Amino acid sequence: MPSRTLLPDKHFYKIGEVADLIGVKPHVLRYWESEFPSLRPMKTRGAHRVYKKRDVELAMLIRRLLHDEGYTTPGAKKRLRELGHERAESDEGRGASREVVLRGELLGLREELQRLLAQLTAIGAGPPAAGLPPSVLAQSATPLASAPETAQMTVSSVVPAARRGAPPK
Repeated sequence: MPSRTLLPDKHFYKIGEVADLIGVKPHVLRYWESEFPSLRPMKTRGAHRVYKKRDVELAMLIRRLLHDEGYTTPGAKKRLRELGHERAESDEGRGASREVVLRGELLGLREELQRLLAQLTAIGAGPPAAGLPPSVLAQSATPLASAPETAQMTVSSVVPAARRGAPPK
C-alpha cells in the first residue's frame, strides 16, 4: 500500500497529527474507530488516543477507500476484510502496547526532568543537595552543613509515601 504522505519517524502519533497527515478532521477518525473494528488506537490514562504507525497506515487506507475510490462505509469494511484487516488487536497485544505507551510516557518525563536539571545547573542552582527537593532547600535559611537537623531529613520524611510509589499506610 503506497502511502500518499511520508510518515514522520515516530512510534506514536496524537489524533490531531494523524488527522493532519491523512487530511480529515479528528471527529472523522473517532467515527471511523466506531465503524471499523480494526482501527483501534491505544488510549493513555487521560483517555488521549495514541496511534501507532500501523493505525496511521490503516487510517490512510480507509481514507483512500472512502474518499478517493468512492466506497461506501459497508463497502470499505468488506474491502478491508478482503485485504486482511478485519480483526482488532488481541488482548495480549493491547497489554504489550500499553506497556510501550507507558514506557514512552516515562521516557518523556525523564527527558523533561533532565531538561529542568540542565536549566537549574545553568542558572547556578545545581542539583538539590543531600537528595532534598528544592522547595525544602529554599525554606531553610541556613546551609545544610551548619544545620544538622536539616541534614538528618531523608526523602521519606519529605516526600509522601504515595509519591514514592509505596503503598499508603
